[in-house]
Amino acid sequence: MSGRLYGVGVGPGDPELVTVKAARLISGAPVIAYHSARHGRSVARSVAEPYLRAGQIEEQLVYPVTTESTSHPGGYQGALDEFYTSVAERLAVHLDAGRDVVVLAEGDPFFYGSYMHLHKRLAPRYEAVVVPGVTSVSGASAALGRPLVERDEVLTVLPGTLPTPSLADRLAGDDPAVVMKLGRTFGSVRSALETAGRLDEAWYVERATTGAERVAPLGDVDPSSVPYFSMAMLPSRLSPGLPAAAVPAAPVVSPSGEVVVVGLGPGGRDRQTPESLAALASADELVGYGPYLDRVPANPRQRRHASDNRVEAERAAFALDLALKGSRVAVVSSGDPGVFAMAAAVLEVAEDPRWADVPVRVVPGLTAAQAVASRVGAPLGHDFCVISLSDRLKPFEVITARLDAAAAADFVIAIYNPASKSRRHQIEAAKELLLTRRAPETPVVIGRDVGGPEETVRVVTLGELDVSEVDMRTLLIVGSSRTRATPHGVFTPRRY
Repeated sequence: MSGRLYGVGVGPGDPELVTVKAARLISGAPVIAYHSARHGRSVARSVAEPYLRAGQIEEQLVYPVTTESTSHPGGYQGALDEFYTSVAERLAVHLDAGRDVVVLAEGDPFFYGSYMHLHKRLAPRYEAVVVPGVTSVSGASAALGRPLVERDEVLTVLPGTLPTPSLADRLAGDDPAVVMKLGRTFGSVRSALETAGRLDEAWYVERATTGAERVAPLGDVDPSSVPYFSMAMLPSRLSPGLPAAAVPAAPVVSPSGEVVVVGLGPGGRDRQTPESLAALASADELVGYGPYLDRVPANPRQRRHASDNRVEAERAAFALDLALKGSRVAVVSSGDPGVFAMAAAVLEVAEDPRWADVPVRVVPGLTAAQAVASRVGAPLGHDFCVISLSDRLKPFEVITARLDAAAAADFVIAIYNPASKSRRHQIEAAKELLLTRRAPETPVVIGRDVGGPEETVRVVTLGELDVSEVDMRTLLIVGSSRTRATPHGVFTPRRY
């Protein structure tokens, strides 16, 4: 017997606005499916989370495109059609096996919802039940605190993606209206309201019913601050004593400030984790070394604060101060922030009592050592250690003692910060020291700018290593006595 498909509306954002029926179905379903963009975050899942239980199968349906362009031969619509067909077949596997599937939908499943595209493909084959949810329009109207439509008025709901002249024509007149899907369309919607002569009565509602809810006269809103989950509202004119200009805006309720130290990985966006992308997307302020900040696409909503690479403590204090004032701050770091990077600096500075109430969390990233190793095989396949040759923060005598101990213990050694324009003697001394413990034939991986536009990776022997080729953008992996260079790649056996 086939399973049953449920399209379940979870409301506009507040988990307490999930219906009793929706909560029961979410808790009882063997399979929970939800949509997300490539960053991995799902609003619907976050709303439904209190009702999920351990052991449920989760199917994350990641859109191939959202607002960006695509090379798909069928264009944007072709890419989405192919996506919906493929995920419908993924869910059909569960339904054919007799497992019920709940597809979560923000608001109501049939009100501008993605669920409807799965319903069209699966309802002809399986029993399908749609569970309505509180719409974002209802949530926004409640947040605004005044009637949306009364008596014989006609409510018009419009997508902000319509052309500006079409929006202006439909907004002309006296009846109430709602324009959804703002974000990048906000400028066009504002122009349409102005053309229709209704900008002064328009209200802006953002993330209604959530902790980040914001209500303001639309004409006062900064376009760069507008997310997708917001709408423009023209409420009823038939509320005596409640002219639009007299309705107080709901207070801004912002999440408390925090500092998130985010690992960007060793290269482009494809080497970032969904968690790091989500942390960057939700930040108000971005703080970091200039070249690392340049790797984060500019967003006019966010403020960027670049600084020199040698002021880690000052950068950390600056970020903590911003968070103390209520900002969500992302401190960016190349690779993994906990490996010779900003996480330790932020946590060390945060010990000061003045920042005792500022939350600090760390979002990991792919390390340079992992990236370089992957290019040649598995040189880190057995015990290894990681050492920085920079003596800016520790004496070189400490570095050589640790390097000698690691070499004597026969660790594979990943060497960070091997040299700079003004600091050459460390790598020269390191090579001499290693040759006292390792054979000249020991494989050495030289990785430079891995993941970047100037990437080069070579495998040489320790004896052949030309230290003049090594700079700050280089990472070295020095093999152990067991490391082998084969036609298939470099690896360190797991067995001794």
